[in-house]
This record gives sequence, structure tokens and C-alpha cells, in this order.
Amino acid sequence: MPMQFSFTDEQEAFRLSVRRFMEDKSPTTEVRKLMATPEGYDPAVWRQMSQELGLTGIHIPERYGGQGFGFIELCMVMEEMGRAVFCAPYFSNVLAATAILEAGTESQKQALLPALADGSRLATLATTEAPANWSAETTETTAEQNDSGFRLNGSKTLVVDGHTADLLIVLARSPGTSGAYGLSLFTVAGDSVSRRLLNSLDETRKLAQIEFDNTPAELLGELHGAGITMPRILDQAAVALASESVGGAQKMLDSALEYAQMRMQFGRPIGSFQAIKHKCADLLLEVELAKSTAYYAAAAVAENAQDLPAVASLAKACSCDTYMKAAQECLQIHGGIGFTWENDTHLYFKRAKSSQVFLGDPNYHRDQLVLRWEA
Repeated sequence: MPMQFSFTDEQEAFRLSVRRFMEDKSPTTEVRKLMATPEGYDPAVWRQMSQELGLTGIHIPERYGGQGFGFIELCMVMEEMGRAVFCAPYFSNVLAATAILEAGTESQKQALLPALADGSRLATLATTEAPANWSAETTETTAEQNDSGFRLNGSKTLVVDGHTADLLIVLARSPGTSGAYGLSLFTVAGDSVSRRLLNSLDETRKLAQIEFDNTPAELLGELHGAGITMPRILDQAAVALASESVGGAQKMLDSALEYAQMRMQFGRPIGSFQAIKHKCADLLLEVELAKSTAYYAAAAVAENAQDLPAVASLAKACSCDTYMKAAQECLQIHGGIGFTWENDTHLYFKRAKSSQVFLGDPNYHRDQLVLRWEA
């Protein structure tokens, strides 16, 4: 069945409601205030978003307490949050819920997902280890089994909202194994580990370092089953991040156009100069291309398409590169004021950079695209 790229009237109405909520609850003045706090979000807004709009359960099936929409609607939410540089543990919630949906047993889904769907429990996915190698096969954190269950030893870094999460979904391997074999996912209580907030370029997305020292854990899904499930989990994470990035890129394009029409030089708007016209036209083309790749990838997830691994890497590389370029061009069009702390462009520039390298930089995903397409 061919993929459809147009949104229905219901989907557009849904997008509009999310956008209005973001404009109301996440103006840049609020973003600046929240990013300066250790928690990085407003609990009252989180409750409203979770319980009134149901956004935390958007792609979780109704039988697990969610809204029962699909991955396309989730990506629409991510895109609108990207436009607003939304400060909240939403992406981490998406990562954890996706991991449980893909790897958990039926009883585990019934037990874990309702609290994630209503936002009453914060969760995240911890897979990456120093020096930030995004391949699951390089995992060194170990899970030893004894009479009392599993115990984890090792560390994870760049864990999104890991410092506030109540539940951690952790990737670890059985001792003596290597590569994709021996990998499993585990659930760990957030208060049972040593964790610290990391200093990062993008203060709007909190990252944490987590240490495991004989930490009790429960197996999620099948033992040694993560070698199969992790690639699909990471593909969906890449597509969600690509969707967020195209939202930010569109916002940077809109900001550049608005300023170019307002800023006067030599008695005329700078947008009337050919050099600025060329910048904006080229950027428009790239943003629309990035949207197409992100929408195609979201549809590939929704339809469980065979080419998902390749198009997920394509969407991640294209969208994040475009977001970075859009932020850079917006800074240049704004001129000197674009580099000041008072101008909001730097918030998007930093988010663009952090998203560009998170889950693997564009070069990594272009390499993956070639390997996956050939496979």
C-alpha cells in the first residue's frame, strides 16, 4: 500500500491544538526560566499536557491506558514541540514507552505503560556509554544473574532526563558475551542508582550520567532479546528526533523571514536584497526536503515498512543537518543581534547542535544508510 503524505482534517486540527498549547505554555520566556532549573520542566504544565491533552500517551495503545493514536501523530507532537523548544521530559518518555512496547511482555506492558501514559511516572532509556558510541553492540554494562535476580554494573552517559526519571530502561549484556548477542533490557528504579546532571551545550534538554554498582534490576522481555529489539527502538527514536528537528528548522526559517522583512538597511528591508533572497529560497527548499524525509520515515514506522532502517537514518541525517543550517542562516540574517543572549535564536542553535549529534551524527547515519540500504 503506498504511503500517504497528506494529513487528514482531524490530524491538522490536532496539530493546531498542540501548537496553541505550546504557544501558550512554552513561550521563550518560559523556556529560559525552566532551562535554568535542575529539573528542567514545570510539573503543573506536565500534568496539564498529560492528563488534559493526553500527549504522554499519544502512541500508547488504549488497552495500556494510552490514547491509541499512531506514530504519525506522535511525530506531529514532536514537530510542534521542536518549534517551541519545549522544556519537559517528553522525549525521554517516548524513548522509554517505545522500548517497553517493543521489548516488554504483555504483563509488563500492562504494569508499566499506564503510568507513563498518564504522566504520573517519569521514565527514560539508558543505552549510551562513554565515549558516546551510539551502537548498541558496544555495550559494556553487565547484568549478572543470581538467586535474587539480576544485578547491573557499569555506567551510562547522555541519558535524557536521567536525573529525574523514576524508571530507567537500561541496556546491558551478560558477562562473557560480545556484539549483538547477550544484550538484554532491564528496568531499574531511578532512586537505586548514582546519577548526576551533566553540563551540556543545550540546557533545554537535560542529560545525566548514571552509575550502576551491583544495582538490582528486572529483566524486560526476553533474556538476550535486545539484539533484535534495540535496532527498531533506536530507529523509532531517530525518526521522532528528526520530526522535532524539522519543527525547529521551520521555526528558524520563519524567524529569518520575519526579521528580513522588518530590518531596514539603506532605506529598504534587507529581505529585498538578492543575497538574502537566495539564502531564504535555498533554506525553504531544504526545510521542505527535510519535512518530506521525516514524514516518510514516520509513515514507514506506522506501516512497519521493510525500508524503515534505511529511511530512519536518512531522516535523522537530513533533518538534523537542515536544522543546524537553518539555525546558522537565521543567525547570519539577524546579524550581530543574533549572537546576543537576549535573542532567542541561540536557544534553537544549541538544540540543533545537540540533536545533530544525539543518537549518532549525520555522518554516522549516512554510513548506516548505505549499509542498511544494501542489506
